[in-house]
Amino acid sequence: MNKFAKIPLMVLGGAGGTFAVLFTVYFFNLDMKFMAYCVDPILQKVYNSRTPNYYV
Repeated sequence: MNKFAKIPLMVLGGAGGTFAVLFTVYFFNLDMKFMAYCVDPILQKVYNSRTPNYYV
């Protein structure tokens, strides 16, 4: 094949691979699972360490 004929196929392959990865993240809700297991405990620790300000 010609070098320039392979470029659209490579673009389509890259787009298809990106779509497959993003669809898998969306379908299994992996972003919220990551937030719930990794980020949320850190945020809760920071939030719970603050002193309440009742006069605002």
